[in-house]
Amino acid sequence: MIDSTASTLAAFRETGAYLNGHFRLTSGLHSPEYLQCARVLQYPNFAERFGREIRQMLPELGVDVVCSPAMGGLMIGHEVARAFGVRHIFTERDAEGKMTLRRGFAVEPEDRVLIVEDVITTGGSTREVVALLGQLGAKVSGAASIIDRSGGAAEVGVPRVALATLQVTAYEPASCPLCAQGLPVVKPGSRPTA
Repeated sequence: MIDSTASTLAAFRETGAYLNGHFRLTSGLHSPEYLQCARVLQYPNFAERFGREIRQMLPELGVDVVCSPAMGGLMIGHEVARAFGVRHIFTERDAEGKMTLRRGFAVEPEDRVLIVEDVITTGGSTREVVALLGQLGAKVSGAASIIDRSGGAAEVGVPRVALATLQVTAYEPASCPLCAQGLPVVKPGSRPTA
């Protein structure tokens, strides 16, 4: 098993993607740190390296398709698919917020699918994709991400790996010491807060 936490976080720091401040997470919690994957993935050399490293963490996994939830998983999912030599598809939310395949993407019964995200915090999006693909008859072989913000605690219903596993400090807004200090809060993610 590859232990790539230090080199992964070094890439985030080098590209200014490891942010310190006062952030409102998608969950509504506040945190003094945020990893903005889009900022590191804008550099193709890092995206390609992360894709290869995720592939190396899964040497025995059979994969026919890589699937990512849009938006954050698109770039890293594509790079992991390239490393496996398979196709990459992605899910999107419909008007009701339900995860779905669109744009003519499909899976065949018994396709072995690896789900790839940029960051896992609670695992909610991955669980939704696991359920969707299962309903379509595919076999979800596993899940992977660049960053696991849950400290390894997020359950997604299939085995999963991450290049870096972190236990990120988070506060309820009512008891946030950063709020108490009067520091302005920033919402850096791609989805609205809960």
